[in-house]
Amino acid sequence: MLHLAETTNPWGGHSWVGDGPSAIPLDNRPLYEPATGPTSRGVCTKLFHSSLFDVGILRDTLLPSLTFHSGLSLIAYGAGRLTDRLETKDWLWPAGQVLNAWWSALGKRVICDGIPLYCSWAIIDRPQRLLLAGVTLWGSRLFWRIASRSIKRGGDDPRYEATKKQHGWSWNKALFTTYLPEAVFQSLITLPFTAPFRHLAGSDVPGPFATLSGAYAAVAEAVAVGLFSMGFALEVLADWQLDSFKEKEKSGQESPSAMCREGVWSIVRHPNYLGDMLVHLSFPLLLWSSNSLQPIHLLGPLTNYIFLRYVSGDKENEHCQARRYSTENVNKKIDFDKYRREENAFWPDKCQVSNKWTWIVVGAGVAGALVEGLVTQLIA
Repeated sequence: MLHLAETTNPWGGHSWVGDGPSAIPLDNRPLYEPATGPTSRGVCTKLFHSSLFDVGILRDTLLPSLTFHSGLSLIAYGAGRLTDRLETKDWLWPAGQVLNAWWSALGKRVICDGIPLYCSWAIIDRPQRLLLAGVTLWGSRLFWRIASRSIKRGGDDPRYEATKKQHGWSWNKALFTTYLPEAVFQSLITLPFTAPFRHLAGSDVPGPFATLSGAYAAVAEAVAVGLFSMGFALEVLADWQLDSFKEKEKSGQESPSAMCREGVWSIVRHPNYLGDMLVHLSFPLLLWSSNSLQPIHLLGPLTNYIFLRYVSGDKENEHCQARRYSTENVNKKIDFDKYRREENAFWPDKCQVSNKWTWIVVGAGVAGALVEGLVTQLIA
């Protein structure tokens, strides 16, 4: 039997004492034991003894993630300073969140807790595996998008080139004004897909949310997968349509003074950010479908929304666009201002009900939920 002993490991890990039936836990609270009969997870049985809040939010949830993301931010800062490219923080944004999810789910258990890899994977239930798959799919696509665009450009993002020219900006300050603050945001945003793995004992204590079972749980899971699929489709379509528009600009098929308003760009001015928000909203909903949702998990999408709207998302992007168009392309600035008057920045208005692209995105969500349900039936 494996036994857990509390430690002050800053990564949120624990010490395991002994690996035989006579081993004694330092705190007399066994957390895992090998399965002796058929179980839903096949290899290991998970024993619950405390809630998300019993073990201390700072010590076992936020502090380990903050330590993890701060360490990665230091590496990204070093790379950025060495190459004079502030966009290294953008490379880290999706990569760090995916790495933290997998570290929390498997890495910490195997390396810090000493749980065998096969057992660590076996105790992850199906909704949690869906959670990992979703985070990995979202983060991998976004990382590829950022990295490929950065490599193709061959230099720093124009937004950051302008930032570096501002009076008072310096690399000495950037660590404390940019990189480490974003590590704090990432630590909060990742809560829905790190806290459930760090707090293995959270589901035995009922949360304030209604308990779902049977058909209700299946419907909630389908809605979560559908919401994720809608968000993912929005991001993919937005990037593809924007790239196509820019290629048409270069070939003369589109006016260099026009804004991209095709496809999903006709729904809102920032469909990629809306897609990102829908993806992150799907994670707590998926936890609710398995009765694992705790109030702290809701901080993830809330923090993500604040970041996208008021810190480094559409606000920063549009400020940079307005400044650049005013000096480089006055006619485009006129069309940009018109676009801002006619379309919402983030949330669609009621007129978008008649927009065919709205229903294409909704259809992508329905298709995603149906495909996931079909795959589940086939492998069950």
